[in-house]
Amino acid sequence: MSAISRISTNTPWEPIVGYSRLVRAGDLVAVSGTTATDDRGMIVGAGQMYVQARQALVNIRTALERAGLAMHHVIRTRMFVTDMTRFAEVARAHKEFFAAAPPASTVVEVRRLAHPDMMIEIEADAYAGTATSQTSAKPKASVKPKSAKKIAAKKSTRRK
Repeated sequence: MSAISRISTNTPWEPIVGYSRLVRAGDLVAVSGTTATDDRGMIVGAGQMYVQARQALVNIRTALERAGLAMHHVIRTRMFVTDMTRFAEVARAHKEFFAAAPPASTVVEVRRLAHPDMMIEIEADAYAGTATSQTSAKPKASVKPKSAKKIAAKKSTRRK
């Protein structure tokens, strides 16, 4: 196996643009912007944000599985939507796939995507290493530093 491996799919844009669906470089995995296409490369769910978001995530999962990975390996997603008012539909689909191991995530509204029927495009980065996952680590309570005035006041009251 070479240091960099690539996986392509059946979308019509890969050979036109010259990109791979997934590229793995050691333990780092990048999944290209993925839209709601079926096995033949046809767009599904025209006008249905949730359906398109879900299909894009299914396509990401399929690419990851071909690389021997799963959705819990995803450490970051970037979602590009054409209508932010439909954010709840996007969030619902994303949570269905990532509730058990939520990645870092970004959602950005864009004016349009490569085809007028596309409503969402999702990128994913994954880690294929052996690090353990902490899905609910709680931050330690921070200690508020004392102000210089309070410290000076305490010192002045301690004079002999």
